Amino acid sequence: MSERPQIAISAVNSIDDVDAARWDALANPEKAEASAAFPYSPFQRYAFFKALEKSGSAVRETGWMGQHLVMTRSTGDTEGSDAMEGTSDDPANVMGIVPCYLKTHSQGEYVFDHGWADAFERAGGRYYPKLQATVPFTPASGRKLLVGNGAHADRNRLMLAGGLQQVCEELSVSSLHITFMEDGEWTALGDHGYLQRTDQQFHWLNDGYGSFDDFLAALSSRKRKNIKKEREGALKGRDGAGGITIERLTGSDLTEEVWDTFYRFYMDTGARKWGQPYLTRAFYSMIGETMAEDILLVMAKRNGRYVAGAINFIGSHTLFGRHWGCTEDHPFLHFEVCYYQAIEYAIDHGLQCVEAGAQGGHKLARGYMPQITKSAHYITHPDFRRAVEDYLARERVAVERENAAIADHGPFKKANS
Repeated sequence: MSERPQIAISAVNSIDDVDAARWDALANPEKAEASAAFPYSPFQRYAFFKALEKSGSAVRETGWMGQHLVMTRSTGDTEGSDAMEGTSDDPANVMGIVPCYLKTHSQGEYVFDHGWADAFERAGGRYYPKLQATVPFTPASGRKLLVGNGAHADRNRLMLAGGLQQVCEELSVSSLHITFMEDGEWTALGDHGYLQRTDQQFHWLNDGYGSFDDFLAALSSRKRKNIKKEREGALKGRDGAGGITIERLTGSDLTEEVWDTFYRFYMDTGARKWGQPYLTRAFYSMIGETMAEDILLVMAKRNGRYVAGAINFIGSHTLFGRHWGCTEDHPFLHFEVCYYQAIEYAIDHGLQCVEAGAQGGHKLARGYMPQITKSAHYITHPDFRRAVEDYLARERVAVERENAAIADHGPFKKANS
């Protein structure tokens, strides 16, 4: 009789310690085989995380020390497992991965816990370091516990949830935070004892539109006229003379010269918003080399040179809008480059959703409706946990009410109109 297989969960500091092919197999389906239940996301790719680490963007020196969780099974009976037989260090026996970081601050997360940190430390506790299971600098919903889509995915997900708690206790950190989760994960972890939190973003949803004009036809007359005015105004420029054109770049279009230009845009916005931009120039070269087919740059050109641009990432069902920047300020150009071009691209390519990043109530008038985002939290200190749990119960009610109230003021035609 063969021995019963043993499960081991360990944390590694470098993504180099994880097999790239196995990571990608657990993280995503093939894009052509993706479904609404198991969609493809570029933010779960090994190449994206490796670029963050190797470019010096998400590393110990910037407060993001890798603590990636890897769950493996030993040699033995494979009954009840999605893994294949082999040695314990065979990549095929990796059953689950969680991209995770030991953090010394709360920057670059978009789910704000600064108040928690302040309250715990005023009470004599030590909030940092903490564990963060997320995609650095990326407020995009998706799977965070990478277990594939096999018959035992739910079981493996719960084992990873337990493993994360164990690592949290072993490292003697205050807390663990898993942010921008998909619904199934969030529900499962709530049942597993994690505290549940909600927040709000604005997403555009494709209601089967065949063209941008079809989308406009679904809006109220006033909103429809306003969007048309903004799109026309964006191409006229601040002097009204026109001459602004829009280009969409992807794949081999993403040259180093293009990245140089876009990085100037990113640095301008980052310096104004955050004081110190998160991503390095090397990051863009790396993703341009390894995942250019998943990237869409929308660039605005005037007088033969680029003056503004936005980067998007292309999933199987969702277009993810990320950073924007410019070197010239023109009325409505931000809306055109970031929002309207994204909607038009999604319609043209049959995508179901555009996630345009964090915050931004101004997106409502442009067809982006409020959506609930979700995170799960594990607090090690019992009294602190009870305080956070009480706060989150009230916060979830407030978020739900606000979401409903904002949706009532959406730009779409009312059913009885």
